[in-house]
Parts: sequence; C-alpha cells; structure tokens
Amino acid sequence: MVLGNDYSFILINAPARDKGTVFLKREKEIWNWQPKIEKVIKLPPSMMMQSWMGSDFTNDDLVKESSILLDYTHEIIGDTLILDRALLHHSINTKTRSSSCMGQNQTFIDKNDFLQLGSEFYDEDGYLINKMEASEIKSFGNKILPSKMVMTPVEEEGQTTILRYKSIEYNIDIDELFFSKQNMKRLR
Repeated sequence: MVLGNDYSFILINAPARDKGTVFLKREKEIWNWQPKIEKVIKLPPSMMMQSWMGSDFTNDDLVKESSILLDYTHEIIGDTLILDRALLHHSINTKTRSSSCMGQNQTFIDKNDFLQLGSEFYDEDGYLINKMEASEIKSFGNKILPSKMVMTPVEEEGQTTILRYKSIEYNIDIDELFFSKQNMKRLR
C-alpha cells in the first residue's frame, strides 16, 4: 500500500519462511517487522544500498528513500528502442556521495507512456554493477505498468531476481495514520 511518495507498506506473502514480514516507510524513516522474532527494526540510512531480503534489489529500490528529483541531476543522452517502444536514454547522477545513493544510473523511459523499461546501475567509481529490465506491460486500474522486473548483477553469471506485480489498486481512501508501526504487526 502506498500513499503519495512518503508512506508505504510492503507485505511479504512468499516464500513461507518470510511470510508476514512487513516493510514500512513513513517519510524518511524505514521500519521492518520480523514476525519470527516479533520485533520492529528501524533501518538506518547506511542500509539503503544493502540487499533487500537477500535479493539483487536494494532496500532503496523498494522503499525509495532517496529522491529521484532532489538527490540526482538528470540529462537526456539519446534515443533507443526496447520492446518495440521508442525510449529516451536518460542519465541520472548523484548530487552528493551519500550512502543511500549510487554514483550514476542510466534509465530507459518510454516516450509515450513514460514507463521505465530498463536501468543500468553504476557504483561511485563508474563500474556497471546491476541491470534492471521491465516487461509484461499490463493495465492496473486506469494505469499501465510493467508487471515484471528482472534485476541482474553484472558480475554474478546466471543470477537474477524477478519481482512481479500481480495486482495494484489506485485511489484507495487511506489516511496516513494507517501507516504506523502498530499496523505492521496487524497487516496480514
């Protein structure tokens, strides 16, 4: 569940060992509920670039603690074609070398629907470390989005993490008070 850019819940339903795990974002604070130990843990900013639940995505990829508008500079560097869609090749560079931001990203944005269909993630030394590809574009309510994202670490041959959206609902009436540490324990 998401409310604007400042509030979100992520509930894990599978695999069974992680079922019931919850991530909460409230403005700039990120919290994690671990049902096995019945504990809420606050994630410090230094953990944003760490692996999210052992996957190839980072904590920041999922909860977006860093702001694409405030923490980065932007430059369009060309055009390309992916999935038969005309795309803008876009360079994004960090304004500062904070622990929650990488050095540089290259993104590929659909010119018509403004969908992010690919990204390349570089470290602060300019080395390519991960590639993300988005596909399987579907309608969710009145919006179209890629329903599949594949993150591939460049130096780990044969390794990928696949994230799939099965359903997304928009314009649900939720108050920001719903996004609380107490509700993390109740969310099922």
